[in-house]
Amino acid sequence: MLDISQPSGFPPDLHSGSAFNAATDWPTAVLGVRAMEEADRITAENGTSEIALMANAGGAVADEIASRWSARPTVVLCGPGNNGGEGFVVAHLLETAGWPVRLARLGPPAQISDATQHHSKAWVGKIEELTPQVLDGAELVVDALYGGGLSRPLEGMARETLATAGRRGLPIVAIDVPSGVVGDTGESFGAVSSVLTVTFFRKKPAHLLLPGRGLCGEVAVKDIGTSEAVLHQMVPHTFENDPRLWRHHLPRPSLEGGKYQRGHALIGGGYPLTGPAKLAARAADRVGAGLITVAVPEVAFPIYAAAFTSVVVQSLAQADEFVGLLSDPGISAMLIGPGASAGPETRERVLACLASGRPLVLDAGALTAFREEPGQLDRAIVGPCILTPHEGEFQRLFEADGCKLDRARAAAGRSLAVVILKGSDTVIAAPDGRVIINSNAPGCLATAGAGDVLSGFLVGLMAQGMKPFWAAAAAVWLHGAAASEFGPGLIADDLPELLPRVLARLCTGLRGTQPE
Repeated sequence: MLDISQPSGFPPDLHSGSAFNAATDWPTAVLGVRAMEEADRITAENGTSEIALMANAGGAVADEIASRWSARPTVVLCGPGNNGGEGFVVAHLLETAGWPVRLARLGPPAQISDATQHHSKAWVGKIEELTPQVLDGAELVVDALYGGGLSRPLEGMARETLATAGRRGLPIVAIDVPSGVVGDTGESFGAVSSVLTVTFFRKKPAHLLLPGRGLCGEVAVKDIGTSEAVLHQMVPHTFENDPRLWRHHLPRPSLEGGKYQRGHALIGGGYPLTGPAKLAARAADRVGAGLITVAVPEVAFPIYAAAFTSVVVQSLAQADEFVGLLSDPGISAMLIGPGASAGPETRERVLACLASGRPLVLDAGALTAFREEPGQLDRAIVGPCILTPHEGEFQRLFEADGCKLDRARAAAGRSLAVVILKGSDTVIAAPDGRVIINSNAPGCLATAGAGDVLSGFLVGLMAQGMKPFWAAAAAVWLHGAAASEFGPGLIADDLPELLPRVLARLCTGLRGTQPE
């Protein structure tokens, strides 16, 4: 099993031929709580004091508030740590700007940092006890209680006061993350929804993973003077999905190239469920694969043939004839699973594809076929492979505990495949520990057949030579972007037809460049 206790980051030069620059090459790095603490420590060592960082953080929050609301009665709820220190800065700045501000602190001062002590002493107003009564007359609440470092349930007056604010419908602005949300996992221990969360330098996993993402409201990431150079020392290994990470890896048609230079995708077509493979083939076609062959049982040939004009339908008189198709050296990627049964025939087909060593996407029935012996699948993966389980399929294949990031990372390390753990907060994990969190999927994407379209995007991109990890990141993001083009009323059939306009916008920014 691959040791992923110290996962590596992306290669220093994400874009071929360019020197590494942390600000541009790792723009969507996601840092956990301890990593952010380390970033602050390194920044302080380099000359920007903790007092200055805290002042900058509070100033950024105050600016974000003032840009959205006019002056109104505001209550700032301060906790015992650095989050509370930032709250004191916010209260001071808003009051100086003419806002009516009340400040309440949770309990007596504890062992606080010098920076928190400095800024709490700068507040000359009354410090009230934290109780729900402090909310009387308030029109805005600033949650500076705990931030992302809390990993236990909210309790006592902190929980009661925030819950009261929620019941009253008061808009809450959270500093870092809403109190009660675990910064590293997105888990909620009694958190109340905020309308705005202001965080610093880089997002945390909680801003992207559910349920935390849904509790954060709008997320504003502000520069407070943390040195970008800290990323050189920390080597991020978790990222938010964004075209800046992979768009230079996207295959693009060449004037000199023909369809055979754009790849040949082989898709196993199911029966009697024919819709899934048809959706996947259409998606592979739209994402740019030069040639698509759907291999189907002889009985299903008329159904598939009637559905396609630009896709080759190969009739299989016997199930074992599929293996014979693998002798074609022109096949550059394969997809098994959409519409397939979860029986031994599918399992043998998957094993034959894996033995070929060519890029392979496994979905749906191809995953469930190994539910009784998942180790057999692990042992068979010897080439580029992407697994696309939803939560139910994932649980049948992997014994992995912890948060979604940890589970996906462990599964990829065990199987040596790229794992796409699907959901509204899809996580893409590589065997070496790199992880990408996707956050652009709209709610309307939860519709029958959407996963089959995603599989088609995946095999189409890999057929054109895109590496599995980048293909996974690109396909998942394109999937969400295409769904966002349509909105409510979306069905899976719409997704391939919405893709061209998304690709056109991406390609506009790539003119004159060469793919890696």
